[in-house]
Amino acid sequence: MTTEQDVAAPTTSPGLGFPRPSTAAASPLGWPTVSRETSSDPAPPGATPTGADRPAPAPVSPPVSSEDVTITEPSQPQSPLTSPETLEAPPTQDTQVSRETSLDPVVPAVADDEPPLARAVADEARRRAALASRELSRPDRTRILTVANQKGGVGKTTTTVNVAAALAQSGAAVLVIDLDPQGNASTALGVPHHPETTSIYDVLIEDVPLADVIADCPDVPGLRCAPATIDLAGAEIELISLVARETRLRRAVAAYVERLAAQGERLDYIFVDCPPSLGLLTINAFVAADEVFIPIQCEYYALEGLSQLLKTIELIRSHLNPGLHVSSILLTMYDARTRLSAQVAEEVREHFPAETLRTSVPRSVRISEAPSYGQTVITYDPSSTGALSYLEAAGELADRGVTGATPQNKEQA
Repeated sequence: MTTEQDVAAPTTSPGLGFPRPSTAAASPLGWPTVSRETSSDPAPPGATPTGADRPAPAPVSPPVSSEDVTITEPSQPQSPLTSPETLEAPPTQDTQVSRETSLDPVVPAVADDEPPLARAVADEARRRAALASRELSRPDRTRILTVANQKGGVGKTTTTVNVAAALAQSGAAVLVIDLDPQGNASTALGVPHHPETTSIYDVLIEDVPLADVIADCPDVPGLRCAPATIDLAGAEIELISLVARETRLRRAVAAYVERLAAQGERLDYIFVDCPPSLGLLTINAFVAADEVFIPIQCEYYALEGLSQLLKTIELIRSHLNPGLHVSSILLTMYDARTRLSAQVAEEVREHFPAETLRTSVPRSVRISEAPSYGQTVITYDPSSTGALSYLEAAGELADRGVTGATPQNKEQA
């Protein structure tokens, strides 16, 4: 059995680092008691320091070490409320962080990096705000515009009804005369045009007063329509044998305007929607109008047909209506994703800089959906891109008639 003498007599093995028995008291388990000043970590291999020779470890710091103090000092300076130096010059670490955060959220860079959809939404909001604060002025006299292009599918009817609806919503009195046998303008305005309806055909062939065939648009106050029926398809042949066949529409329109003037009323705009041809119906529209409004689809075929249309207008001016002139050109079905649309638009603006409107109408599903509900896109979806484009086009068209720059005034000047 081991005794206290046996434990105290021998010395510790060299290299283990334990103190000699003479300098340390034995523990209950037989090992010498380790002093608090001696580190409890074992010595590195090969080292033979003793408890007396080993350097004393660093004193235990109270709660915070020196390393912690150096890290927390910049973010927690002493007396932050009373030190003017701290208020004038923030710590170095905070200053560096603020410089990094101030460089990242640069507004132009973020706007450029936004997806196309976000940019389109922001642009629509800006355009909508500009239109909401704008008031259109009424012309000083009735403006008669023929919407024509012998190329089909360029947006003549769509442009006619939507520009007319946009002007009527601004307070103008507008009349749409549907000269297309298909009657699409009548459909878009919600006006009945079944075969039994008294229509513009009766005005041209039977000399029925224009006032007897005009109907009000149910969705847009101030907008009226003279509908077209399928009977108009045979009017081209029937007009051949009639006297003054080219001026029949002009006389009917003039009589209606005089009737309104006698009642103290006045129309601001009359739009004539033409069929996709250069027959007698289109010629009647050219003779009755003062201005020609040409929608051009942003494709090559529509651009090719423009030269033939201009030649026909020149013939009308020479023989039947000297005051006729092209006042406005609107680019329709513009697709910003294709280079062809951009090239066509650039070429049209280069050859007709004064006549071409700044607004271009993009391809829009809403514009195509609206006629199926008997509405224009202005009433069907007022917040759509198509509605905004036609509202802007109507504003430009109205601005061109504020000063009364009609063909008669130009000739007098």
